[in-house]
Amino acid sequence: MAQPETGKLFLRIFSTHTLNFFPKKMLRMNKDEKDIDIKFLARGISLIENQSKGFEDLLLDLKPSHSKIIGITGAPGAGKSSVTDVLIGEMIADKKKVAVLCVDPSSPFNKGALLGDRIRMSEWYNHPDVYIRSLANKGSLGGLHPRIFEIADLVKSHGFDYVIIETVGVGQSEVDIVAIADITIVMLVPEGGDVIQTMKAGVMEVADIFVINKSDRPGAENFYKFLVQMLGGTFKKEIPILKTVATEKSGIEKLYQTIKSFQVSEFSENKLNLLTEKTWALIREEKMKNFDREDLQKELEKAFTNPGFNLYAFAKNYQEGKG
Repeated sequence: MAQPETGKLFLRIFSTHTLNFFPKKMLRMNKDEKDIDIKFLARGISLIENQSKGFEDLLLDLKPSHSKIIGITGAPGAGKSSVTDVLIGEMIADKKKVAVLCVDPSSPFNKGALLGDRIRMSEWYNHPDVYIRSLANKGSLGGLHPRIFEIADLVKSHGFDYVIIETVGVGQSEVDIVAIADITIVMLVPEGGDVIQTMKAGVMEVADIFVINKSDRPGAENFYKFLVQMLGGTFKKEIPILKTVATEKSGIEKLYQTIKSFQVSEFSENKLNLLTEKTWALIREEKMKNFDREDLQKELEKAFTNPGFNLYAFAKNYQEGKG
């Protein structure tokens, strides 16, 4: 559900600073608070994604939300988009409103999102209770968009029951999802024994639910037993391990029921640590906004040839000059 106060602020930001060419009627909130203003939400995400002037004001006006964020991560080819597609169907059948943020690799040409997997969700693009947005990861090592925290908070404020975030794929640094998600699903496939061996321990530790997709393949049962044995000797908590075949919608109902019954913890040490990192990054970004790397390089080039050049003295003087 869209917040009217946020809507007024958003309209003011756009009309004053940025997209003056958008008709105002396209930026107004719906009078019926049960409706979600998709155009408003889409423009809000663009405002944050592009860090347009005034986007901080929009974030400062956001209200708390009880929407559940579900993070779906896993190795490329595990079927993340296919599972997300049929999971949306279960949620819609349960009369829930769903937003999906799909983080894709960046195009090497225009830095936009490569949208290859989105075709699997084409059924839901025009559904009134579903919003799907692709975001480029812009080279972020965590498998997420650099502004995913802010975008997710904006989406949550619009009254969705669930916000699904699908990451690029498991990597050495892809544990950031736990800082955002209330429930983290790690996707695997029956041939994933070698993948597990090479995964960073932190990636396995972020899982609240393991899903073995494509479990109709040979070796699925042996892989399931291997995973049960491995987790039993590694983690103190019991982690659900579910088998699905997304293309046949098999096991998806059980996955959704597991999500519904999951007791979301408002506090965990991992979440606190990662939120601290995010807050630290926000503060650092604010402190660095007056600094330009190209300007720094030009000044450094001038100073470097001076006799007695001292890097630390230069850095101190440069910082004080920009403060």
